[in-house]
Amino acid sequence: MTSAAGPAADGDRRNVSDATGVVVLGACAAWSLITAAVHHGRPEGVLLAVLAVAAGYAAGRICGAILPVAALCTAAAAGVVLTAAAPHLSAGPEIAAPLGHAGSTAAVLTLSTGAVCCAAWAVRAPAWRLVLRASAVGIVVTAAVLGSASGGVACAAVLLCSLAASRMQHHRGAGFAGLVLTAALVTGLTWAAAGKAVPEGLAVSLEGQLTRHRIELWQDALHMAHRDPALGVGPGRFGELSTTAAQTLLPDGKPHSAPLQQAAEQGVVGVVLLAAAFCWLLYTLWRSPRPAPVALTAGAALTALAAIAAVGNALSFTTVSVGAGLLAGLATARPLTDESARRETDESRPRGRPTGSVT
Repeated sequence: MTSAAGPAADGDRRNVSDATGVVVLGACAAWSLITAAVHHGRPEGVLLAVLAVAAGYAAGRICGAILPVAALCTAAAAGVVLTAAAPHLSAGPEIAAPLGHAGSTAAVLTLSTGAVCCAAWAVRAPAWRLVLRASAVGIVVTAAVLGSASGGVACAAVLLCSLAASRMQHHRGAGFAGLVLTAALVTGLTWAAAGKAVPEGLAVSLEGQLTRHRIELWQDALHMAHRDPALGVGPGRFGELSTTAAQTLLPDGKPHSAPLQQAAEQGVVGVVLLAAAFCWLLYTLWRSPRPAPVALTAGAALTALAAIAAVGNALSFTTVSVGAGLLAGLATARPLTDESARRETDESRPRGRPTGSVT
């Protein structure tokens, strides 16, 4: 009875997770269309991001089921090669904008570190596990070589969280609760900095690290959110209404903070939907059939991405959105080899009498 109920229970969990994702991503797309219709905005960027996450997640589920370790390694290698070969990751004004460039580089390298650390937990041979963890260290070094300080810190944090994940085998829920709290604290700090609600010393430190220009963009976004907290000013309209963005030599029309951009352009509901999308990804990992270290490592990488997106322009790049969905899909896929092994075990049991019967 246990072996028969196990696959059914796993299937039910995956169905609930997938249905939740459909509802959340569908609501994100629908709300962007509603706010765009009210304020004559441009929802194409939001719709593309939603499509990218969904496509990456679906691809990850498929590839992770067929090649659970090789797919993770391939994804990590692709991210590093893409960052090194085309560090700007996007055409347009972002090429000359260091804020967007830094955010995209840090995000892709962070996701790559998460993928290779997941592969290290998924592989069984100790020698290969050591090689993969050495590769994760190499990605941290690559971030430093490319001049991405935030990327180096984020990658190192993901690596350390992955090493500590082995101690959370029986406390998966507590680990994910900590990740949600971390993302909330970073977002709250960003919001407080925009509203001038942080101590003077911390404000000076943040301004030195993030530049005064970025803080002023955040303040413009917060003012727009206060102007119309229900619907915002409309998707894609921040650049038109921001005085700080208008004074920039090559403006990209972004406030360089995903939560504040949602608040400014799509109101409170937009912020709630963005948080729901992040929580959905962590929920799928929490209910994942993969081992706890794999799920927690992927969750740590996505949380680091959320922190980067809270203070940067990372989610404006399609590559980052695809990578986030891909990592979540790979870390939640049930390898077909596990299904085959379970089927062989069930078929090897005697059919004539129940297990444990006495003759």
